Amino acid sequence: MSETQNNLICPNCGSKTVRTFFRTENVPVHSVLLMDTEDEAINYPKGDIELGYCSTCTFIYNTVFDPSKHEYSSKYEETQGFSETFNKFHKNLAQKLIEKHNLYNKDIIEIGCGKGEFLTMICELGKNKGIGFDPSYVPGRSKSKIEEKVNFIKDFYSEKYTSYHGDFVACKMTLEHIPDTLEFLKIVRRSIGERYNTTIFFQVPDTERVLAEKGFWDIYYEHCSYFNIASLETAFKLAGFKVIDSGKDYDDQYLMVEAVPTTEMQEISINPAQKEKMEKLVNNFESEIKERLNEWQNDFINYKNQGKKALLWGGGSKAVAFLTTLGIKDEIKYAVDINPFKHNTYLAGNGQKIISPEFLKELKPDVVVVMNPIYVDEITKDINKMGLNPQIVPIDYKDKQG
Repeated sequence: MSETQNNLICPNCGSKTVRTFFRTENVPVHSVLLMDTEDEAINYPKGDIELGYCSTCTFIYNTVFDPSKHEYSSKYEETQGFSETFNKFHKNLAQKLIEKHNLYNKDIIEIGCGKGEFLTMICELGKNKGIGFDPSYVPGRSKSKIEEKVNFIKDFYSEKYTSYHGDFVACKMTLEHIPDTLEFLKIVRRSIGERYNTTIFFQVPDTERVLAEKGFWDIYYEHCSYFNIASLETAFKLAGFKVIDSGKDYDDQYLMVEAVPTTEMQEISINPAQKEKMEKLVNNFESEIKERLNEWQNDFINYKNQGKKALLWGGGSKAVAFLTTLGIKDEIKYAVDINPFKHNTYLAGNGQKIISPEFLKELKPDVVVVMNPIYVDEITKDINKMGLNPQIVPIDYKDKQG
């Protein structure tokens, strides 16, 4: 076990009980920014990741993260909106929130709205008005019958936008990109002021799952902050919110927290069993990750030696982290993605080309490694329609063996 480093201060709770436990170097600082050429992808700026674990609030973060390296823009292609599986989840989530919080004819704010799909959906379904903040927003991508009621600001949400007020504030898959998590939540709290009827909803990846699966493919530069329920709720309480609901969804991949502003003093404590669980997960990850990396490297060596054509399905952050952490170049030449905006671009790091599913008819792969297991059924169905029958390998299959 590595030692606590007294010079590190947890950005989630302010404590000095942080120790580092995992390091990977020279990884692309962006993994879903569209790369138009192989050369651009291979030579894209790199950075290091050194994960620190705070034993006070159980938060994990990249202790050497440098936000100045990032260039979020319209070329940042993060959407999952081309998947039937994801769209079903997205619509169910929007309907659930609308019904639960009576979001009809209300003002909705979304921080980190991406291409605007969720904000547009929740405004259409509840006849709401919306304002979305995101530098990667692309006008016209999210078609809507109520375009005049949904406005987008192509910028990061910050202190200068605290004058924008909503009855409901959503922030999905964004807080993990923010290094100063507690300070950011305090900005949101200041924007709400004394409007105590305002509800906020945050969604982030679940780090417990990443640790349990030794999921190095879910550790990449954009994600500088890694939460479990305990660390997420702690940050909200310290920022002046009362958590009214929390849980997991999407095959337990996502954590979700709903909260309201409060002036009440709250006890900031974490269940000892939760701390013990996180300590065990961190320790096991630290001691077993090299073995996991070796297992995957040997798999691809074997595929190559057996003359099998292998590729990845999913041309996003998981693919970039997977390939660059393993150092895989020649063993994998392609990544498939259903997002047409990614086709004929290249993965940052090692330069694999992103292709459309139709290309598989010509390629006829022997092995397809699925970068997110929740899409296995959807992908298998698409592959079978092409008359192909490759070996389908979900990224988490090693945890389901024996």
